[in-house]
Amino acid sequence: MSKKNYWYFKVSKTIWILFFSFFLVSITRANSCVDTLKKQFLAAAAKKDHARFVTYEANVVFPDILTGNEDASLLYIEKFSVNRRAYIIRTYNRSKKYFPKVTTILKKYQLPHELRVLLALESAFNANAVSKAGAVGYWQIMDEVAKEYGLKYVPKQHILEKKKDQKKVVTKKILKKPAPARDDRKNFNKSTYAAARYLKDRSRNLNDDLLLMVASYNCGIGNVWEAMKKTGKTDPDFWDIKDHLPAETQSYVMNFITLNVIFHNYDKFTNNTLIFTPTKVKVENIEGDITPESSSLINQN
Repeated sequence: MSKKNYWYFKVSKTIWILFFSFFLVSITRANSCVDTLKKQFLAAAAKKDHARFVTYEANVVFPDILTGNEDASLLYIEKFSVNRRAYIIRTYNRSKKYFPKVTTILKKYQLPHELRVLLALESAFNANAVSKAGAVGYWQIMDEVAKEYGLKYVPKQHILEKKKDQKKVVTKKILKKPAPARDDRKNFNKSTYAAARYLKDRSRNLNDDLLLMVASYNCGIGNVWEAMKKTGKTDPDFWDIKDHLPAETQSYVMNFITLNVIFHNYDKFTNNTLIFTPTKVKVENIEGDITPESSSLINQN
């Protein structure tokens, strides 16, 4: 072998050795990468094993007197609970001062305590509330009703004139301010007793149907009777006559139902665990029993 061929052979051999070594290193690294990816995949799969879809059944409980037509009001109540949350909490807190007293008076007339919610709907517990129609006080009692139930009252016309006079600029010095006229509709006890007597009469007129009584408190017994006639039914309830009532009255009754239902489930409402319809929830990395409290109803799908 010539010297030239000898060095050519040595260089070629070296190149092949280097190439083979590089090939082995590449395969080793590739296998290492595959192992790493495999471990990551297995870890992700293991984590996914802890992710579960669970279905929570509805846990809202209606007061006994309002059961029977839950499906007709559930969606309304749920939307109200979300959109009017601050109002509900504020009303509930204010009610603590008044509801116990109202409940006691309603009980004397054998009326359901759920009617106490009307106080919140009518005046928001404001003794000086006055409606555009002239209803006054805690229970928004009209002049005619005040007179019928023996309350002293300031007539609507006098109230309107007083408001008009207040807008005028007073230039003369008033030596003695006249005593304000008495209006029992602004007196909590007297107006609540009158409202209870009124509602008791409506219960006799409407066969103790709670929702019809509530509707009549808003739009009058005459309008409720007229709506009942339009159904053509012998003994229609609120859901039968609903579409024949003024829109304001429909909302009024639905709000009455809503506040009663949410107040009846108030702890679940404030804890965000109140469920109106079966709800599918994705819960990750939680072992053992899963409750609405443990998942906080997150990741709903």
